[in-house]
Amino acid sequence: MRVLAIESSGLTASAAIVEDDQTIAEYTTNFKKTHSQTLLPMIDEMTRMVGVDLSAVDAIAVSGGPGSFTGLRIGSATAKGLGLALGKPLIHVPTLEAMAYSAYGCEDIICPIMDARRSQVYTGLYTFARKTSEEGNFYDEPAFRVLRVQMAVSVEELIRHLNVYRRRVVFLGDGVPVYKEMLSEGLKVPYSFAPSFMNRQRAASVGALGIRYYKMGRYETAAEHKPEYLRVSQAERERAQREKNAVPEVRRMTREDGAAVAEMEHQIFSDAWSEKSVLETLERPGTICLMAEKAGRPAGYLLAYTAAGEAEIARIAVTKELQRQGAARALLAELESVCRTEGIRKILLDVRSGNSAARALYENTGYKEDGIRQRFYDDPQEDAILMSREVSEA
Repeated sequence: MRVLAIESSGLTASAAIVEDDQTIAEYTTNFKKTHSQTLLPMIDEMTRMVGVDLSAVDAIAVSGGPGSFTGLRIGSATAKGLGLALGKPLIHVPTLEAMAYSAYGCEDIICPIMDARRSQVYTGLYTFARKTSEEGNFYDEPAFRVLRVQMAVSVEELIRHLNVYRRRVVFLGDGVPVYKEMLSEGLKVPYSFAPSFMNRQRAASVGALGIRYYKMGRYETAAEHKPEYLRVSQAERERAQREKNAVPEVRRMTREDGAAVAEMEHQIFSDAWSEKSVLETLERPGTICLMAEKAGRPAGYLLAYTAAGEAEIARIAVTKELQRQGAARALLAELESVCRTEGIRKILLDVRSGNSAARALYENTGYKEDGIRQRFYDDPQEDAILMSREVSEA
């Protein structure tokens, strides 16, 4: 079997053509150039030098992460493009597994570490275990074992994991020079650092392990392949922080909000309302329907019926990923403001007895318990706590 292997998860850019019993070619650079500049020219030069047509490869093995977001996307896009053009399957090889595989036969704990910044590393724990050979057979192939799958952890947490194993550890990867001192200070087990020729990512290791995984049936179409990031990107983290810090805005609900509200209903409630039910409530006279948004995204909603100078909350919810960020309080505050404007003097609601978070929110915003409706809720069956509050004067 012959595979084209691509490695672009870190500063190292590497491409190789690997067969079952040999590496035909490997082109590796560890230099500060973007992989978009180097990867395709490297593949072109390598195949030209050894006279291999890419149409002759059986599959494309690609380092699937974790690692640099940009590097992984470039490698993934390159592999997907070639796979689609050549009609070849892709083999997703976890980056850290390929790094550990380069220490073939090592019975110590193999611990590749990639600097993930913010005092964290991408890592995993691996080893090679000896298979029991048949009597009289001297062939003794080691079996690759994953002790802990790929993870993003602090160096302190990694040290705690390793000290528990009480086994010798060998480290490799670009995180070694960054955290070497911390490791030396915290480890209580014997350890060593891999030499330069095996302490960085290599496409040949991706290809060799990829062949093994292919024969185990672990491959996919080019269209299916996605890199494994383990952590969200810096841009995504900053966006999440902006959304968390944003002040929720509340407005009157419109028909265009119906689909978003129905989607949140199905996310949150076992007795979810349909979009039709939401729109019927919106169009019904004497209702107050509010929509909360945070950083331009739907965050929650409130539906209330009014009669005889009172408003009863029929539905209030906040989407799961934006809960505990002020949206529910903002909805309740706006409801009170609308009620004050419309001459409504009391707001009523009921809440599951077991929903302690919601009950605490209502109590903190001035609602008092009025009574209990026994076994009011189904799925699961539960009492309803009746609550109300007087609308304050402006």
